[in-house]
Amino acid sequence: MKKFMCVLAPLYMRAVTFLERLSFLPVLGIRLWIASVFWRSGLTKISDLERTIALFMDEYHVPLISPEVAAYMSTAAELSMPILLVLGLGARFAALALLFMTGVIEFTYMHFDIHIVWSLMLTLILCQGAGKASLDYWIKKKLCDPKCT
Repeated sequence: MKKFMCVLAPLYMRAVTFLERLSFLPVLGIRLWIASVFWRSGLTKISDLERTIALFMDEYHVPLISPEVAAYMSTAAELSMPILLVLGLGARFAALALLFMTGVIEFTYMHFDIHIVWSLMLTLILCQGAGKASLDYWIKKKLCDPKCT
């Protein structure tokens, strides 16, 4: 058994090392997918702003701000935050903004189970960052002091 483990352990460790090198791919995939969800919604809103404002007046009852302001703010967020996510630039900020927006959608307009998925994806980016395939990672690695963590 010991001999078997001596053969198996190095193979296992090589597989783990290989998979760790690919760990940026799921985070990149999550960033691209969630960005596309919000980007498409923003394009829909901007294609007919009058209708968008009407929806915020009649259907989307966002508290504390006027329907016009809510319409413009949500459209701006849905067209800017996905760009930051795709680039991985200020990705944590973008994830926080979209997570907040998801909460507003969930609690003021309509409950959808997909909001849980969006929230989990955005929380992952918020907590762990955009990963190695991002400008955030490059900036940290290339421009920060080597002691920068």
